[in-house]
Amino acid sequence: MSISTLLILICIGVFAGMASGMIGVGGGIIIVPFLVYALGINQFNAQGTSIAAMLPPIGILAAYNYHRADAINWKFAVIIAISFIVGGYFGSKLTLGFISESTLKKIFGGIMLLGAIKLIFFSK
Repeated sequence: MSISTLLILICIGVFAGMASGMIGVGGGIIIVPFLVYALGINQFNAQGTSIAAMLPPIGILAAYNYHRADAINWKFAVIIAISFIVGGYFGSKLTLGFISESTLKKIFGGIMLLGAIKLIFFSK
């Protein structure tokens, strides 16, 4: 791995971590596009790498800070986590088995676009 690749990965991690800690996003919205466009890896590898990278850091320090501020509904978090495990398993199977990379990019971009439109034009 080159020094420039290492520095890009560190920048992606710091930026995604800060965004995740501040506004609850990071993996899909930040890490995936940067891996695809800054490092040129394919969409499947970018999504898998993003998921693997998020496992330890998000669950540890960011959640700890929110817990200390009494800003976590633990019942909701446990239900979402269990459901997320099931959804993540079946979603990855579906994606890797049946969806082309070009279709996946369109789905990903469409979801980001809809989210952005809602936040920009329909937030109170």
